[in-house]
Amino acid sequence: MISRRSAIKALLFGSTALATGATIGFLANSSKADTSFVNRLKIPPQLKGKMQNGVRVYDLRLQKGATEFLPGIKTATLGINGGFLGPTLRLRNGEKIRLNVTNTIGEPTTLHWHGLHLPARADGGPHQVIAEGATWSPEFEVKQMAATFWYHSHMFHKTGEQVWKGLAGFMLVEDETSDTLELPRQYGVDDIPLVLQDRSFNRDGSLQYISSMRDIMMGMKGDIAMVNGAVTPFFDAATQKLRLRILNGSNSRFFNLGFDDERAFHQIATDGSLLAKPFETTRVSLGPGERAEIVVDTSGARPLVLRSFPPEAPGGMMNMMRRGMGRGMMNMMGGGIEQIDFLQIRHAASLKPGPALPARLATLPRMEASSAVKTRRFVMEMRMGPAMMMGGASPLTINGKAMDMNRIDEVVKLGDTEIWQIENTSPLPHPFHIHDIQFLILDRNGQPPAPGEQGMKDTVTLQGGEVVRVIARFEDYADPERPYMYHCHILEHEDAGMMGQFIVKA
Repeated sequence: MISRRSAIKALLFGSTALATGATIGFLANSSKADTSFVNRLKIPPQLKGKMQNGVRVYDLRLQKGATEFLPGIKTATLGINGGFLGPTLRLRNGEKIRLNVTNTIGEPTTLHWHGLHLPARADGGPHQVIAEGATWSPEFEVKQMAATFWYHSHMFHKTGEQVWKGLAGFMLVEDETSDTLELPRQYGVDDIPLVLQDRSFNRDGSLQYISSMRDIMMGMKGDIAMVNGAVTPFFDAATQKLRLRILNGSNSRFFNLGFDDERAFHQIATDGSLLAKPFETTRVSLGPGERAEIVVDTSGARPLVLRSFPPEAPGGMMNMMRRGMGRGMMNMMGGGIEQIDFLQIRHAASLKPGPALPARLATLPRMEASSAVKTRRFVMEMRMGPAMMMGGASPLTINGKAMDMNRIDEVVKLGDTEIWQIENTSPLPHPFHIHDIQFLILDRNGQPPAPGEQGMKDTVTLQGGEVVRVIARFEDYADPERPYMYHCHILEHEDAGMMGQFIVKA
């Protein structure tokens, strides 16, 4: 095991890692895979709720905790029904649910059900504040295709900090289609949720959060990688095929995921649905807030490592590299060009075989561009200047406006199908998230979406200079007063103003 002295050295190193361009996750990034992964992967406990008068009820307690990320050092954290992160909520399409959320963290917060289609009053955005000591109990029907979702704090100006401290967890939805598919589904055995994050620590072991304007402008990045709250984790596989439900739960890092031996795997799902059919690949790229499900064959002569590779650097990032941008600046601007080893997967001498993947997975909704009644334009901008850097207007805007809780930016008519054209005019990549709906990507820079982006989505990453068109239907819920959000999912950008509000009106 890592010694206390090594842990302290790690903390001291961590305080200067970004400034020196050092590699993230130095504890988890050794090529000596057999010795560098020392902590068993934590599997979040499942919370299946209890039926009360036809409603499935979940009890969630937001609380303070003390978590040992590094040996012998306790770090103050926040968690849900535990010290750091929260349980996995098992949901089912068509069921009515109630979520009793009690806040005991010592300050106001919210809990947003990221990706779920639900009434605005139940969304858990910045308008549904839960005071210290209070309980909020939203109730609604689950109306989702089978997929991997998540929940997290969405307190305005505090989202980044509260998620950094641990207020997040998984939601897994099943439906009649997923029931019939021969996919790995034994939770914690061959169906594994993985939230990928990064954190930095102060010398005393406390979590280090924003320390400069750079952390806001570039997004907060840590120098220690973790999976499900574990540093340098390993997982003992007993089955040949593993289904990994991967969430980029970082505040601002972008991941380009694959395996250290370059083996191919199959992507089977995006943010909000299974794909129409499995897609064989060696990479899946995820911005903050995005999810993907993959199935990988774990057999081989040695353990394999889930790795984030340096990005292929498309679009604006490639242009910056061509202009000779240094490594340190690239780390800040693009979310890192590092190689990050997240998880070692070990396997038994004899693995239980799994069935062949189905040729077809899900039937996706059809939404043709011709059915849209309106196209809206959303431009993500980063404006720089002396006034911006000295406490003036926020430099992080959408359509030239920073978030105002008292301003409604868009009004959508209930039942309409719309195209939202999203443009990134800044040099940084931005993940754009829309509350309430799942959308389909029509095109990226005028070209059809890649196979791994052809499922339902609620978050889409745009590189600098990119234009993406998405299409969605706004149905079921109207509220003339309570808004939904759309925003950059780099949490520091969201908190600083790169967010807007829309209502759905009957």
